[in-house]
Formats: sequence, structure tokens, C-alpha cells
Amino acid sequence: MADHLEASVTLPSEPASVSAAREYVVTTLAEWGLPPGAEVSDTIRLIVSELATNAVQHTFGQSPTFTVDIELDRDEQLRIGVTDSHPRFPKRLPAAVQQDNGRGMVIIRWLTAECGGKLRVRPTREGGKTVAIELPWTVPAQPVPAAGQQEP
Repeated sequence: MADHLEASVTLPSEPASVSAAREYVVTTLAEWGLPPGAEVSDTIRLIVSELATNAVQHTFGQSPTFTVDIELDRDEQLRIGVTDSHPRFPKRLPAAVQQDNGRGMVIIRWLTAECGGKLRVRPTREGGKTVAIELPWTVPAQPVPAAGQQEP
């Protein structure tokens, strides 16, 4: 594989774009060798879903689009970032706060750490922010069988 692969998509900040972002990332990673049925693929799908949802819900109409960037360096490090043009950084909610939403960053942080990765939030030159995860790139030797199926 190449030393460095990149892919990017810009989507409108609307709810339908969340599933489009998930599909884009899973399809791209499959092209780069990560089977869609692999456990880490499902984890990445959930992380991207939460990142994209945050970009749509928490920019309050001040970011008409968001961009999903994917980078793979030397078959070792995967980076996925979601950039929007809203200047406010995500806030950590205290564990005692009772509400039905607002736990996306907790989920992202936990899943990223579980995979041995890091979560970073950086400002952009244009005044927005990028929320990115960095994960070790681990591609299973063989596709994971679907639930209920046995390996030959």
C-alpha cells in the first residue's frame, strides 16, 4: 500500500448527511483493506456517526457544511477528522448531568481509547474546529464472519 492515503468529502449540515458520512468512511476504508464486517469497522462507523451528528446538531446553523477527512499513514496510523465552521469547542458534561443527549463526545472518547487511539480537537485557521481521532491501523487477516455464520 502507499505510504500515505487521503480522502475527503464535504456534506451539508443536515441530518441525512450523518449516514452519508458513515457510508463514505466505511466504503473508503474497505477500499484501503479494512473489511466492512470487521469489529473495528463497526467501531469506526459509530465514532463517525457521533462526530457527524455533533457537526450537524451543535453548530446551530452557523456551519452550512462539514468535512470528513480520512488519512492513512504508512499502514500504521489512521486519522479521521470532522471539520465545521462553528468556533465553539465541544464541552465535557459532568457525569451527574441528567439529559437525553450530549453524550457523543463521551462515546467518541471511550471508543477511541478502547481502540488504543487519541481524540484531538483543534481550531482551524478559518475560525472553526476539527474534532479528530487517531487510531492504530489494524486490518484483520481475514474478514470476520457475520453473526450466526461459522468459518469454513
